[in-house]
Amino acid sequence: MPTLKDPDFDSLVPGLPLSRRTFVGAAVAGSFALAVQPAFGQSVIQTSSDGLIAGDITLTAPDGLALGAYRAQPAGPGPFPTVLVVQEIFGVHEYIRDVCRRLARQGYQAIAPNLYQRQGDPAGIENVPDILAKIVSKVSDAQVMGDLDTAAAWAAAHGGDASRLGITGFCWGGRITWLYAAHNPRLKAGVAWYGRLTGAASPLTPAHPVDLVGQITAPVLGLYGAKDQGIPVSDVERMRSDLARAGKQAEFVVYPEAGHAFHADYRPSYRAAEAADGWGRLLAWFRANGV
Repeated sequence: MPTLKDPDFDSLVPGLPLSRRTFVGAAVAGSFALAVQPAFGQSVIQTSSDGLIAGDITLTAPDGLALGAYRAQPAGPGPFPTVLVVQEIFGVHEYIRDVCRRLARQGYQAIAPNLYQRQGDPAGIENVPDILAKIVSKVSDAQVMGDLDTAAAWAAAHGGDASRLGITGFCWGGRITWLYAAHNPRLKAGVAWYGRLTGAASPLTPAHPVDLVGQITAPVLGLYGAKDQGIPVSDVERMRSDLARAGKQAEFVVYPEAGHAFHADYRPSYRAAEAADGWGRLLAWFRANGV
């Protein structure tokens, strides 16, 4: 788990202050985690839910927990191809919900489970180190894989097409995307946005994407920034070559001028051109791979 002394810390929160950001417009700001509320003047994409079925749902996790999630999908009976959306370290706040609505407008059933529910709510924490120490460091990969399986099962029973399952995730969720591609053999495709590929093993995070190359069964598209302070291009090239040697289907795009979190429109790291290009590639990747 990254700490303030690890280079991985910068990959999680590049360019962000460690305390609450100011923002004009309490109604919008309140839907983001305190530690990363948009700064004044920062563009925030807002996708309407008109014509969609969108809102909070409850799943029953393997341990019996009533697990919260956000779901967005087209109106109608379906079945719709399903995309699991995996949060950043800041939880299922408005940016992640908006990503779900964007996918729903493309014909997908999108579900973002609250993968930190057992450990706490990042929304009320004002600084990033406390989120990392009090919540993220206590989340196990095994728990996350089980919760994602729960979301996929719920989708299949509520208008989703189990034969067309995809996953995408951002930052912390980008790493999880790679792990889920090695976990669920029924997954059709994944898109990982600047997810860490290497790291130290721990009891809760015993393996990282580079350790699981041989187990990956779904095609994965990796979207990275050459100026990412925590994920060097050498890690991306290592993953690319390892996957190629193993005969796995994968593709990487490294944007020369982008840093970390270039898709996060509510943060200073946002780069509109690269975000739009990556989104187009995500849609093409899912459709080309049966999602």
